[in-house]
Amino acid sequence: MAKGLNRYSVIIEEIFFKSYKKGVTEINFTRDEISTFANKLGIPVPKNIGDVLYSFRYRSPLPASILAKQTKGFEWIIRSKGTSMYQFALVKAKSFIPNANLSETKILDATPRIINKYALSDEQALLAIVRYNRLIDIFTGHTCYSLQNHLRTTVQGMGQVETDEIYIGVDKRGVHYFIPVQAKGGNDKLGIVQIEQDFAVGESKFPGLLCKPIAAQFMKNNLIALFEFELTRGEISITSEKHYRLVEPNDIEDDELESYKKRLI
Repeated sequence: MAKGLNRYSVIIEEIFFKSYKKGVTEINFTRDEISTFANKLGIPVPKNIGDVLYSFRYRSPLPASILAKQTKGFEWIIRSKGTSMYQFALVKAKSFIPNANLSETKILDATPRIINKYALSDEQALLAIVRYNRLIDIFTGHTCYSLQNHLRTTVQGMGQVETDEIYIGVDKRGVHYFIPVQAKGGNDKLGIVQIEQDFAVGESKFPGLLCKPIAAQFMKNNLIALFEFELTRGEISITSEKHYRLVEPNDIEDDELESYKKRLI
């Protein structure tokens, strides 16, 4: 039996197809079933059971056999439904991929060079770059303060959830905002599950604040895409997308600065 992701795929397929029937849009299962089906199939139980779920929720596509059971315009995702409880759910397909045709804005790079040298991962580097360059402030138009990195908490009906970084913002009217930020490296893709969780954290832990989930995505050559999301009638959509390129002082011309003045807000 192949190792790694292939082993994970076999296990997750068994869990899915034990309950799948044509027309079904939700399939509930528990974390313990990963061990149960691994033993049933004669596959070594993964040392980190949580990584099986994490892989298919945030990093890798579901097996082709499961994707084949999607209907046009819909996709299968895995939601957390409580402590050690999960659900395959068939939802409207959402694509949160940077628009390659979007104009970019040059920002003078304020990242300390020592951070660039010692960042241990794309995600860690991206969070630091966003923070030191005040990109959340620039993107939202609010004054924003980093409150906590890698928040792990529990939400009723979801169980444990995690957000890469959370900010608290204030606008010119004095309104306060809860701003959860998800960071993705160049090859990683943002999933709808993460944004659903961010809205849930805002409602559960910061009910008096307006919630503005944001995602940051590395593109290439110091280009960073930022997305803002809204939740309307249970559906998540992108309300704003901007691209910021970090540059040295000599890499931004006066005519470029003049052109920014003519842009619509």
